[in-house]
Amino acid sequence: MSKRVFFVSDLHGSEKCFRKFINAAKFYKADTLILGGDITGKVLVPIVEKNDGTFSLSLFGKETTVPRDSLGEYQKMLRDAGQYCFIATEAQMTELTADKTKVEKIFCERMLSVLSGWVSLASERLRGTEVKCYISPGNDDRFEIDGILKDDGPTVINPENRVVEIGDYEMITLGFANPTPWRSPREVPDDALGQMIESLAGQLEDPGRSIFNLHVPPHGTEIDRAPAVDEEFRYVKQGVGAVKMISAGSAAVRSSIEKHQPLVGLHGHIHESKGFVKIGRTLCLNPGSEYSDGILRGALLNLEGARVKEFLLTSG
Repeated sequence: MSKRVFFVSDLHGSEKCFRKFINAAKFYKADTLILGGDITGKVLVPIVEKNDGTFSLSLFGKETTVPRDSLGEYQKMLRDAGQYCFIATEAQMTELTADKTKVEKIFCERMLSVLSGWVSLASERLRGTEVKCYISPGNDDRFEIDGILKDDGPTVINPENRVVEIGDYEMITLGFANPTPWRSPREVPDDALGQMIESLAGQLEDPGRSIFNLHVPPHGTEIDRAPAVDEEFRYVKQGVGAVKMISAGSAAVRSSIEKHQPLVGLHGHIHESKGFVKIGRTLCLNPGSEYSDGILRGALLNLEGARVKEFLLTSG
């Protein structure tokens, strides 16, 4: 049985990108959708209601005053770029500034509400079709989402940390990462990551016909190149104005691919490293990410028998 797979990663809360992802099943005639981690956003933007009836907010780093009748338009801009937002009075903002735990609570509420809406949207749009939609967390996603990111009927499936069957193929999924400078929620030492992968790979009946849906790309490849940052998260310069690039992927991921030689490796994590590479017989893909611009980068694959018949990196 052949399968037509559309894979994306690192949407980071972008409403526009998620809706494009769901619509991609029809657009690309895909029977399998896979969202490989880093689903949720990172930024919470307060929209402050002023006494004169206008609103002020920081729009992509620029302070902006918005009339009431344009508020919805600006909220949409923020959501399409992956940013959560909430409305508060000036008095409420003073209170929130003094108590960061309340800000954290609002962030979590918005994050969970948006994700719950996404799961419902996917179920609704794909109901009555043959399309399966696999959505799993990545290293940036908090553990609070796990209660929402669960199997929702026969259509929306969380494949994290298990083996699932996709037609005649098996897929293992793991959203954890080797350590990063940002100390994200789902990070483990690289040797521990390798043990987690081996535990899953050991359950496969035929690794050569499997999909390794591993959020982190293999180390030392063209799909794991990221800008180096210092202790204050500033880019490290190299030469005249150039940013130093390093391999930020996982040696354990690479080792597991070299050992088991799956049919394909689906990766993300490093937004700047769109591309593909062969490790032995295994095709490894990273579609990259431009979520903040509302651009959906993806990888479309036709799987036929024990081979990837064809693939295409997409953008739209």
